[in-house]
Amino acid sequence: MNIVVCIKQVPEVADADLEINREGTGIDREDLVMDINEWDNYAVEEAVRIKETHGGTVTVVTLGDEDSEDVLRRALAMGADGAILIDEEGFEESDATGIARGIYRAISEVSFDLLLTGVQSADDGWGQVGVILAELLDLPYASLVVGVAIENGKAIVYRELESNTQEKIELSLPAILTIQTGINDPRYVSIMGIRKVRNIEIKETDAVELGLSGDEIGAKGASVASRELSLPAEGEGAEILTGSLGEICEKTAQIIRDKGGVE
Repeated sequence: MNIVVCIKQVPEVADADLEINREGTGIDREDLVMDINEWDNYAVEEAVRIKETHGGTVTVVTLGDEDSEDVLRRALAMGADGAILIDEEGFEESDATGIARGIYRAISEVSFDLLLTGVQSADDGWGQVGVILAELLDLPYASLVVGVAIENGKAIVYRELESNTQEKIELSLPAILTIQTGINDPRYVSIMGIRKVRNIEIKETDAVELGLSGDEIGAKGASVASRELSLPAEGEGAEILTGSLGEICEKTAQIIRDKGGVE
């Protein structure tokens, strides 16, 4: 069971004070801590678990700068066997289609039974790369996957639906799955574990080597462009209501009346 997993390095922004870059097109990432995308971390763990059960290999691939090697090393420490780094030069301002084109070309010579991606990335949030890859590769796919079992050469997949429901489907292999958070409990990766894989060679490639022109990737190849990013306007401070439950309810009702919420 050979598996390819698409991963991405993203900034940790939960406790960070975000600032807009000078161009006004994105956040300033200069001082932000970078880590593996949360959804992708679950995808790597799921791939390694499948390999441990059925044998085979796991290959991780990412598109980014030289610092993105860190997330590839992390995935190797989790149990992946090989890694591919696609240089981001030329891919700047690519939309989901441009990113998928790069990954598609990079894995064209890799034989696989499953290709896994995270449902989405924490920064761009496209939620489209896995699905576009399925179209480019002409393979069956399932999104929002919360459970996978390999039986009789097929993938039995559980998908997350609305209202706390799931859909069970069967896919012939090879297939593409986009993995949802919570599907498993990703293993801890120690510094020592990362050091143990530091000598594993990471294959590097770029847009030129992949045969991609400027009309296929980057801003020219994108059908969606980011025009402007801004922080929301700051409003007045919150009003803290005090008193008994009845008094608080009466004050709340009066505020709603004053704001025109109830006539």
